[in-house]
Amino acid sequence: MRAADRPTRSPGTRPRRRAKRLVASALPIGLLAFVGWVLLRGGHPARPRLSGAPATTESARTTSPPRSRRRPARVVLAVAHARLLAAPLQDAAAARLGRDRVLLAGGLTAADVSSDAVSIVGPGSGRLLGPLPSALHDAAAVELGAAVYVMGGGDGSRQLDQILRIDARGRTAVAGRLPAPSSDQAAAAVGGTAYVVGGFTGSHWLDSIVAWRPGEAARVVARLPTPVRYAAVTAVGDRLIIAGGSLPSGTASRAVLLYDPARRRLRRIATLPAPTTHAAAASLGQTVFVIGGRGSALDTPTDRIVAIDLPGGRIRPGGRLPAPLSDLAATTIGDHILVAGGRGAQGTVADVTELTARAARPSTTAPTRAGTRRAVDVYAADGAGRLTGAARRARPLVYVPNSQSDTVDVIDQRTFRIVEHFAVGGLPQHVVPAWDLQTLYVTNDTGNSLTTIDPHTGRPGRTIPVADPYNMYFTPDGRYAIVVAERLARLDFRDSHTFRLHRSVPMPCRGVDHLDFSADGSYALASCEFSGQLVKLDVARERVLGALALPGGSMPQDVKLSPDGRVFYVADMMGGGVWEVDGDLLRVLGFIRTGAGAHGLYVSRDERYLYVTNRSAGTISVVSFRRRRVLATWRIPGGSPDMGNVSADGKVLWLSGRYSGEVYAISTANGRLLARIPVGRGPHGLCVWPQPGRYSLGHTGILR
Repeated sequence: MRAADRPTRSPGTRPRRRAKRLVASALPIGLLAFVGWVLLRGGHPARPRLSGAPATTESARTTSPPRSRRRPARVVLAVAHARLLAAPLQDAAAARLGRDRVLLAGGLTAADVSSDAVSIVGPGSGRLLGPLPSALHDAAAVELGAAVYVMGGGDGSRQLDQILRIDARGRTAVAGRLPAPSSDQAAAAVGGTAYVVGGFTGSHWLDSIVAWRPGEAARVVARLPTPVRYAAVTAVGDRLIIAGGSLPSGTASRAVLLYDPARRRLRRIATLPAPTTHAAAASLGQTVFVIGGRGSALDTPTDRIVAIDLPGGRIRPGGRLPAPLSDLAATTIGDHILVAGGRGAQGTVADVTELTARAARPSTTAPTRAGTRRAVDVYAADGAGRLTGAARRARPLVYVPNSQSDTVDVIDQRTFRIVEHFAVGGLPQHVVPAWDLQTLYVTNDTGNSLTTIDPHTGRPGRTIPVADPYNMYFTPDGRYAIVVAERLARLDFRDSHTFRLHRSVPMPCRGVDHLDFSADGSYALASCEFSGQLVKLDVARERVLGALALPGGSMPQDVKLSPDGRVFYVADMMGGGVWEVDGDLLRVLGFIRTGAGAHGLYVSRDERYLYVTNRSAGTISVVSFRRRRVLATWRIPGGSPDMGNVSADGKVLWLSGRYSGEVYAISTANGRLLARIPVGRGPHGLCVWPQPGRYSLGHTGILR
């Protein structure tokens, strides 16, 4: 996060809402910020002519270059994979190193302190290479030859002019100097030359494009129409694209400029749909993507991706990030773009997201507003084996709350044997993973309490008084637990650590019991079993937005959002299937018949299928998200499959047998029953732990 980007601050300082930054040289923190896992001759030339626009005005008129005979294929970006860095990071210098790796250098930690870490992030992994000579942030980086060159930056007290060479082993050396110390610039490489765009010297903004190549001196080769900081810059072939950035007036730019180094010609080719700064840019083929960023105001990140098709400069939507981000790094690796770190709505993040291109085509979803909304990948972080944080250290166990025995049985996932058994409060309904993945909670409904479980040992801990905890969820920011008080007909927002009551939200329905959140976390849909309704809840404002009565005789149970974020699936125990609901419009889209007593909903690790438990029929229906129909039905003779989840590797579906006093382990490859394990009476909301994902939204394991 940067402050107002105004030129009035003291030289060498970087405005913040927080207290004065620690000087990086006094506190080397490379290991703490470890994200392991995951130019040439002096003088100022004359300003080049900007075709069709005054050279010094931001409101320059856009001109279109000659039309190409072949229109480039239109593509948008979609999330392919997601994982986490070892620690949050923003404003790092990033560049490709080799074929499939990205080097990250410096940046700011969650404590708003400069980092001296140099790390490599590759497919599915990351590691620390070593430290920089000193901590820095807001530098630029490019790959030239077999090394990455990091240019300028700030250390919290001053701007830097050094150009550091970093090789594949993390060894650093000073390779050159910029014409002046500066930070807040961006860079890209064309033909073995690095081009550094804009920046800030600590006392004035820069309007320069500086060229540098190893062994030569830096020189200014062009002037921008106005000074700029935090522009998004990338290269396409032998041209440089410069998009947006902060302006000295305190506003953000909408200009998209093209610089041709061979002709030393700079021209404006397009206009962004909104003023944008602190974004990143990367290219695939002849399309440039301006990714994330924010407006001129602080803490206004966007998830918008803007596509710019060259050579014509056509602007169009290019996809969406999983969450709004500014101050991020984006680097092209082969046929995808890797996005690392950044600043989200809740602060600095540790997200690493791989974006791949797909053809831009009309949605095949039903012709409603739900079918025309943008698509996201809700479960991008939930792929097989992608454990994070505390979940990595958890024992692979299954926790079974026996509602009629007031006990919990703990099953070893590998041996199918019970390894722990302990008493809890009255009528335990669900075992719920905490937002931070560090604790499991047994919701003791009539016991009016929560029992904690340490997932590292599988053993119970303390008892926390909480009124009527039938079920429990967590707000997407982790601030509050949402206790589903079914008997009291309300949702209780409580502090997620102390469980002190913050606010009770009365429900205009009977039997509230399950819910799930929209893709952006702004609202939730809660099912009301006894009145046949869905209630829409504004999460941030903690208030009811509306209610939807499902068709006659419905008894809604579990709720699950589709991977693309467009459709909520709602199990209907009386209707024998699942309703498809548009959460935005709060309207029914369709119904898929599965079997009698439809109850629990679980997403496969590859996001292709929804497993629907049909408790009365003794079956599990496998529903295709793409085709929106049942593809297979798995039978459990004499069984009553109820609630559970999929194992971390995606190979086993674990379910409680509500009326059978047993737990089922089922192969997701073919539906074969692997084990049938006797447990206590009335097993209900069992929890399979650990689970992949960055954080838990509650229930038996809804992770994102």
